[in-house]
Amino acid sequence: MAFTRTRAVTRRRRWTAVLGATALAVAAGGALAAPANAVGSAQSVDFTTRCIPPAIAGIPPIEGTTTAVVSVDNKAPKVGDTVKVTYSITKPAASNPVDLALPADILTPSGKVVLGGAQTGTVTVTGPRKNPPVPGKGAFPGFSMTGSFTVTQAGAITLAPGDYNIHTSYLMELDTPCTVLNPPAPVSETVQAGDQSVPNERTLELGATSGAPGVRVTVTGARFTPLTEVTVVGRAGAAESADRMTVTTDSEGGFTARLKVNDRATTGIVAYEGTGWNAEKGAGPIAYQVVDDTPTPPNSQRLTATVRAGELSMTQAGDAVALSAVDFGQGGAATGALQTVTVKDFRGGPAGWSVTGKVTDFTGPGGAIGADRLSWTPACVAKEGSPSACTAGSAGPVGTGGATLASTENGTVTGGEFTLDAGLSLDVPAFTAPGGYTGVLTLTLS
Repeated sequence: MAFTRTRAVTRRRRWTAVLGATALAVAAGGALAAPANAVGSAQSVDFTTRCIPPAIAGIPPIEGTTTAVVSVDNKAPKVGDTVKVTYSITKPAASNPVDLALPADILTPSGKVVLGGAQTGTVTVTGPRKNPPVPGKGAFPGFSMTGSFTVTQAGAITLAPGDYNIHTSYLMELDTPCTVLNPPAPVSETVQAGDQSVPNERTLELGATSGAPGVRVTVTGARFTPLTEVTVVGRAGAAESADRMTVTTDSEGGFTARLKVNDRATTGIVAYEGTGWNAEKGAGPIAYQVVDDTPTPPNSQRLTATVRAGELSMTQAGDAVALSAVDFGQGGAATGALQTVTVKDFRGGPAGWSVTGKVTDFTGPGGAIGADRLSWTPACVAKEGSPSACTAGSAGPVGTGGATLASTENGTVTGGEFTLDAGLSLDVPAFTAPGGYTGVLTLTLS
């Protein structure tokens, strides 16, 4: 019995030594070093922290200076956008005080980032259970945590480091909370949030799609700004023609105009608010053809052939994409390819088109992987002979707000057949619970 008791006391003392060393490491501010490129343009700041070691460690509260940086993936979001936040402890203030080495992957950090300025509150951030072995009396590395918030207010939003906690999974499950002694900590990052984009719901209809020079065409507009002056004008490709008039919308934002079309160059009609064309405050172009009514010479016959305008349509090769698997504990990019999309623009008018996409969160056994973690690299090829050139959208996040896959510009005559593709990449956090995660990517042609 005496031998058994001695072994138990010795084991408890070893546990206490290990736990005490871990607690001091946390007070110094550390676990995993943040990569250099995580800082970006954010400012590194120092602040005093007070950490409470687990009671079993037998160590009093410890104060030390923590150096940290808060960075974001989007410094100019709009209201409604989701912003990813990274909170990194970059320079601990102490090192391992004992000769006992600490093993790898025993520390899991979590914390808060404090929002100020135009939007107040906190952002919950977490980090993976991952740290390199720490030798006895060796320096402690740092650690990084990530989270996200939704922008609800326009203006300058500040981000500052907040309290954090280290969960220790070594011999026992213990927590060491660390608080900012003189809150708030200095501001490390600032984002400038803009107002939410307002969808343009203005519409335009023509009473006829063609007519002889001098014929008036009925132009009907809806969902414009109520009681506002609107310019109704002909378009010759991307330029305005000589056919023009102004009207004032009614109390519901509608109007009816009788535009006299004389200019034989007119190929379409638009309407807009303000002093010049603005896609956000206008509608159209709607295709219109000026018919040549020159009298037929004596003993002649006028021959007319008609080319019927078709439709703007979109099809896709399939409705499911299986992204590559990633390993639990490693995470990283789950990659794949968008099912090929084909756009056929057989309208024959002056209007271009665009295809946009937006995605939901990916839900699965471990909850949700944010929609902002899906990125794509678009590509677009026009079939030989197509009047329009196709422009691929920018590579980057898709998210719930949406992004452009491809588009064509307005022109004198537009149209063609186009093949749209995109490489897909979902950034899966390292310790996402195993299982399948599914999101829905919706494409819209307009």
